Amino acid sequence: MQSALVTRTNKKQSAIPRLTGAVGVAIAAAPVAAQPGGDPKMAAVELPQVTVSGSSHSEFKADSTSSIKTPGPLLDVPKSITVIPHELIQSTASTSLSEVLRAVPGIAFGAGEGGNPVGDRPFIRGYDAQASTFLDGFRDIGAQSREMFNIESVEVTKGPAGAYDGRGSAGGSINIVSKSPKLDSFAEGNFGVGNASYKRGTADANWQLGNRTAVRMNAMYHDAGVPGRDSTHQERWGFAPSIAFGLGSDTRLTLSYYHMETDALPDTGMPYNNPTFNARKDGRPRTRLAGDGSPLKLPRNTYYGLVDRDFRKDSADVGTIRFEHDFSPALKFRNQTRFGRTKQDYLWTRPDGSFEGNIYYDLVWRRTNQRHGISTTVANQTDLSGEFLTGALKHKYAFGVEFSREKSENDGYSVGTGDKRCPRGPGAASGYNCTTLYNPDPHDPWSGRIAREYNPTNHKATTTSVYAFDSIELNKQWLVNAGLRFDRYSGEVETARANSGAGPRSTHARDDNLFNYQVGVVYKPVENASVYLSYGTSSTPAGAVVGQGSELSGLAPTKAGSALSPEKNRSIELGTKWDALRKRLALTAAIFRVETTNARITLEDGLAAMAGDKRVDGIELGFSGNVTDQWAVFGGYTHLKSEWRKNGGSGSDFGASDGHSFPNTPSDSFSVWSTYQPFPNLTLGGGAYYVSKVWGSQARNNWVPSYWRFDAMAAYRLNKNVTLQLNVMNLADKVYYNQAYPAHYASIAPGRAAIFNVNLRY
Repeated sequence: MQSALVTRTNKKQSAIPRLTGAVGVAIAAAPVAAQPGGDPKMAAVELPQVTVSGSSHSEFKADSTSSIKTPGPLLDVPKSITVIPHELIQSTASTSLSEVLRAVPGIAFGAGEGGNPVGDRPFIRGYDAQASTFLDGFRDIGAQSREMFNIESVEVTKGPAGAYDGRGSAGGSINIVSKSPKLDSFAEGNFGVGNASYKRGTADANWQLGNRTAVRMNAMYHDAGVPGRDSTHQERWGFAPSIAFGLGSDTRLTLSYYHMETDALPDTGMPYNNPTFNARKDGRPRTRLAGDGSPLKLPRNTYYGLVDRDFRKDSADVGTIRFEHDFSPALKFRNQTRFGRTKQDYLWTRPDGSFEGNIYYDLVWRRTNQRHGISTTVANQTDLSGEFLTGALKHKYAFGVEFSREKSENDGYSVGTGDKRCPRGPGAASGYNCTTLYNPDPHDPWSGRIAREYNPTNHKATTTSVYAFDSIELNKQWLVNAGLRFDRYSGEVETARANSGAGPRSTHARDDNLFNYQVGVVYKPVENASVYLSYGTSSTPAGAVVGQGSELSGLAPTKAGSALSPEKNRSIELGTKWDALRKRLALTAAIFRVETTNARITLEDGLAAMAGDKRVDGIELGFSGNVTDQWAVFGGYTHLKSEWRKNGGSGSDFGASDGHSFPNTPSDSFSVWSTYQPFPNLTLGGGAYYVSKVWGSQARNNWVPSYWRFDAMAAYRLNKNVTLQLNVMNLADKVYYNQAYPAHYASIAPGRAAIFNVNLRY
């Protein structure tokens, strides 16, 4: 593929000029024989050897991951793994992790509020992966909305990954790979403007210092509203310096730091059209009939928040030290240490129309979601990896140990929001805590009380892990991949003081031994194809999210389940991978089952028990690479059949949701991004995304409808240094919802966005 985008490798030549240039170099580099009667000096001339770089292979196709636990090409790994490269991120003009993950079907997104913090909350194969998100191989537990300015690629691993990642990871995990220093000197910049006051600038500079040292700096500033939404906006900035010593040698040391801050007015979404009618008793005339549980059909710019009250301020700081030494090509040592701190501070309005049937009387209560949370992580990993032979068997192995300590402190605000039943109606009579359904005013002069509670709940998790992996090549056709991991996990929670801060705290703790494994067999009928069968497990103990997400049962008194053992998840997968069209196009297909046979549920008496049963069966197709030299594609299709086979429930609700599907789990999802290069300097692209109906909870009271979304792109390379790029997202200006909260509201997606970028490289 000839990309018109600015990239770090020289891929600007067409296939014919590349071939002609290579032949010409080969001829010119050959010794010139003296011709009869010619100058004898000509026979002694030899031109220096020239290496011609460039490839017709797609920039969207990745052949491997960054993990030492999956050595070798993806073709030989018996798991579903999708790698989203930097070139695809740039081509789609994606600036956040949630935008990038749209390219991977089978991933949905859950909404946050107060107890469950806002930020990235992906669901993979029906299971919450918020706490299974990693940054350069380290678990990144802090709740946040992640940026892309310092990201090289994103790796999505599907299926239980307890052997790879430790606790959780029932449906899969996400690893974000950061940019790092290189033995090269270059400078890249991006400047973008668009509708909804979009302004963005990024810089990426790499300096080679001497033969073995390099410094890299990435920086970003972003300020934008939300297309179709009048009040919301987000401003963020960040920088990420790094330095590496010993590049290209056997011993290397890399130091890196990442900082980002966000200052935003959060979006509030739309209330659901509740299917259950609750009559008021104050004589107010009813204006609506009971709904079907979908979001209310309101003008897209309807906003229930308060501009002068709501806020969201996030920050993230991450420092990493990585030391590597190659004893030989067959034995490599790596030690890396991570220090991380994430802060979330917000107060925003959630439209709540459920109390006293408010929405059926044209009323909405302005309920507040609020949080003041800080999470910290200290972790260390030590790995040995390499290769060895035992007879005719070739082994690629990795062995390691890991230590981590994660803490979080979650406090909040006391906010005077009035009577949730809106007895005095909307506006000034309610202190502007209640507003109208169709005509809320975000500039209402709310003057209530806001005060920090200074009564936090504290979480702590300490983990000691050891793991080993071996990929065994039996012969050219057969490989066996196996891995196991043992985690000693200790979780603890210190509750907030009871009685509004006047009472005592209580502490609950639990220690668990988590043993997980995976095994896969790969058969290669031909060199460029494989068929595999794999089995893997994972474990989810109580308190696995360390207060940074939502879980069915955290560390708390026995009634809530802290005395219960970890959930055990397992998966079996049969798949095939093909590198077609001269290995330029990767095709994948898999069928799988993920199940949890001891899920935490609530029994009729209100006690928790490890007696639940849930299952996801699925089919997955994927493609990435080049169809022709000019035409590249990336995308796939996923079908999921999720079912709560035994879900419990307190009292009369026991068994009521048995047979229901999982929340945040679409039955069908499809995505494709494609680019075509009709001329050497021009690239045209487009994308299509489909997500079927999504339930907000297993009770199936609220849901968001299916949708199609279409995007378009055009890029023109003015010269070797400057490329112009125009992206239009949501081309048809479709009204759709991208997150379904279990109750009260659904998050509305942005309208049509047009972004014009100038990409520079020197």
